[in-house]
Amino acid sequence: MDLFEHKRQQNKRSRAPLAERMRPRTLDDYVGQAHLVGEGKILRRLIDQDRIPSMIFWGPPGTGKTTLAHIIAGATGSHFVKFSAVENGVKDVRRIVAESIDREKYSGKRTILFIDEIHRFNKLQQDAFLPHVEDGTIVLIGATTENPSFEVNSALLSRCRVFVLEALSTESIKDLIERALMDPLGGLGTKGINMDEQSVEYLAHMANGDARTALNAIEIATEAFESGGDVTIDKKAVEEALQRTHLLYDRAGEEHYNIISALHKSMRGSDADAALYWLGRMLEGGEDPLYIARRLVRFASEDIGLADPRALEQAVAAYQACHFIGMPECGVVLAQCVAYLAQAPKSNALYKAYNRVQKDVQELQSLPVPLHLRNAPTTLMKNLGYGKGYKYTPAFNDPAHADQSYLPEELEGKKYLD
Repeated sequence: MDLFEHKRQQNKRSRAPLAERMRPRTLDDYVGQAHLVGEGKILRRLIDQDRIPSMIFWGPPGTGKTTLAHIIAGATGSHFVKFSAVENGVKDVRRIVAESIDREKYSGKRTILFIDEIHRFNKLQQDAFLPHVEDGTIVLIGATTENPSFEVNSALLSRCRVFVLEALSTESIKDLIERALMDPLGGLGTKGINMDEQSVEYLAHMANGDARTALNAIEIATEAFESGGDVTIDKKAVEEALQRTHLLYDRAGEEHYNIISALHKSMRGSDADAALYWLGRMLEGGEDPLYIARRLVRFASEDIGLADPRALEQAVAAYQACHFIGMPECGVVLAQCVAYLAQAPKSNALYKAYNRVQKDVQELQSLPVPLHLRNAPTTLMKNLGYGKGYKYTPAFNDPAHADQSYLPEELEGKKYLD
């Protein structure tokens, strides 16, 4: 890197947001995710042994997904390339792959391709990575706040390890805040900025496990004091910086579970007004609308089921609508679904039936499929009796007249659905 480029990079870093300037460069400075990168943990071992696979980081915003990808690249001496769903297309994949092959050939350096918000990539874009991930030309690291089982195509997902990142604890956020206030290089250590303990605790709590939220709030709160002199950021300044209603709602704590429980039980009790209130508490408190939508899908089958089969259609449609338009517009979509589910007739017969099925499957293991129900695509299978004696029920005026069993012999006559 020449002198001018070095100076340009320094200037760029000095103008970067506080969260970017405070981004850890090594695992020793990395905060949180001890279950993955703590001493002896699986991802830490893979990094230390330089045996990193393609992987997906799944977790809430501000938990260190991008930072961890940068650290892995640095720790393994890999070239880091960031790919954007908005700016890059399939043509860019081919270019990056060609460059990766040349880089490894001439310098022995592998390429880590990092894709933030990989759930925003369409199927064609995801498919374009497949052969190159499979043959090891690139190591793919994808980051997503959405369940990769739903948002990443199965072929690509099967070639990646999924690591779940957890929301940072309040103590971890406090540690990051104090580092930012004291650091004289990337942080605010030279600006004479102080925060009392109560304000640090308050901001750490209100950040809801999101480091970026906490650091952005500090930066906004300090903008009014850039003229110089020692200043103290108090709770009021933090509140103004956060610019949101401070409802008692902690996405990672007990209140989160209390309120989702209240929503669920209000719908179960057919109280649409109460259900709408608890929905509002969650949305106005910053809950992910897709989390709520997923719970509504579950409720539609667990508590309504066959009493109103259209309830599931309503819930799935609400999830899709939330995915399309996001907040705040999707709030009324969720309200419509919650009101519908609350007023729908209730039945948990299907839920209980499937619990009974699960119990039998777990306890009785793999009971053989009766011969008459087995598929018989070959002569050998037919000679072994596969499919023999099967009665094609559409040929009967009343399928019950076929007098045919469909369960394993050990479960004959078993009733699951009341």
